Amino acid sequence: MAGKTKKASKNSIITLYMDYVLEHERVPKSVYKFCKDSSIAESDFYLYFGSISALQKSIWTTFFENTLNVINKNKEYGQFHNRDKMLTFLYTLFEVFTLNRSYVLFVLDNAESPIKNLGQLKLLRTEVKAFAKDLINKGNVGKSSKLTKHNPQLFSEGAWLQVLFLINFWRTDDSPGFEKTDVAIEKSVNTIFDVFDNTPLDNILDFGKFLYKETFA
Repeated sequence: MAGKTKKASKNSIITLYMDYVLEHERVPKSVYKFCKDSSIAESDFYLYFGSISALQKSIWTTFFENTLNVINKNKEYGQFHNRDKMLTFLYTLFEVFTLNRSYVLFVLDNAESPIKNLGQLKLLRTEVKAFAKDLINKGNVGKSSKLTKHNPQLFSEGAWLQVLFLINFWRTDDSPGFEKTDVAIEKSVNTIFDVFDNTPLDNILDFGKFLYKETFA
């Protein structure tokens, strides 16, 4: 006879799943197995997620949403320049990652390949690119010259490659309080904005290729 189930919310299912993979050191073999071991009803699971894979992707978007929630509590954030907004976003995002470091490292270290990692990060990529694109679109308002405007699509791709590069850096950072990651965030954001402000388009594309190679080296 099945054990008594408890009513589950989206957030509680995410928490239970993260605990499950860390305690068992593996991904559950099925929704049925996960729900049975976690004492929740499958019907509750399917209210929010269509599969284990969908749940895995959703965890990363939850990290993103938590980041935005923290940022938006800062009343001064809206007055920041784009460079400081991106710095604040990345600092906060990696604070969220650090709070969930054991799970994030489990995901990254147990994937069969970098491409498998990207599968789980698919929805996070969409959110990060949309965030970066919105920053640039708002920053372009009032700029009359095409020469002074940033390309939102190109910048958003660069922002995503930057996040991947920083995740790869952070996962091996053993400095106290991950101080080296904070420095890497600051330097990479300053570099990205300096590049986009002062560098021809071809060089920007070359820089994007460099970041990609560094991320998956």
